[in-house]
Amino acid sequence: MSVSPLPDAVARQYASAANLNLRASLHEKYSVNPQGFMPWLFGQYIIRPGDSLLEVGCGNGSLWKGRLDRLPKGCRLTLTDLSQGMLDAAREALGTPDFVTFTQADIQALPFPDACFDTVIANMMLYHVPDLDAALAQARRVLKPGGTFCCATYGEFGVSGFLAKNLAEFGVTDALNHSFTKRTGVEPLRRFFGDVRWAEYADALEVTEADDVADYLYSLTGMANLDPARRPAIVAKLRGLMTDGVLRIPKEYGTFMCRQGI
Repeated sequence: MSVSPLPDAVARQYASAANLNLRASLHEKYSVNPQGFMPWLFGQYIIRPGDSLLEVGCGNGSLWKGRLDRLPKGCRLTLTDLSQGMLDAAREALGTPDFVTFTQADIQALPFPDACFDTVIANMMLYHVPDLDAALAQARRVLKPGGTFCCATYGEFGVSGFLAKNLAEFGVTDALNHSFTKRTGVEPLRRFFGDVRWAEYADALEVTEADDVADYLYSLTGMANLDPARRPAIVAKLRGLMTDGVLRIPKEYGTFMCRQGI
């Protein structure tokens, strides 16, 4: 199967885990929901003894860090990513237990047999895929009958939209790809899965250090293309948006839980 490559800017963003880790740190430091998005996601999955699991676009493996021992007996986990750098980071974070396999792969052309996984997971990555229908068709193909496809994403009313609205004068735009969001993801998913449900994760950011938000913005270099010389002015503007020393930024995240029509 012929597939479309990732855009160059996206490929640069995820050549290693550095930018991803920096952006994750903002959420870890300032999110108001103490549970954390990854623990919440893990809690959404129904995993039975002996299940075979696949995560595509696994990134640095953060979904599984500290949680591999919570998988039921006999489970097998396959982690894939298009970036070898990301796979290396995941392997370093998780080690190499005998029930975990690391494979470089593209969701648009998965190298696995039909109907071989009980659960397929694609978190915060489908908006990067050039051919979404090809990706969803592959996810459905490798799922066993009755299997579940879990795909987390963001909504339109979150961090990126807030920053674009308030920092437009600096050339900040909503850099997020809206091809697969809480709202735009429903229709394509229903073309492949008969049962499509959304679970919302309630959260927001309460930031006390404006420089951390600037770091977040500049980690998007290649997508946002901000002028480094304007960073002090951006930080000053962010500080001006604070109330009682806190910058309150909305978040909108959750996951689709999908099953094939029976």
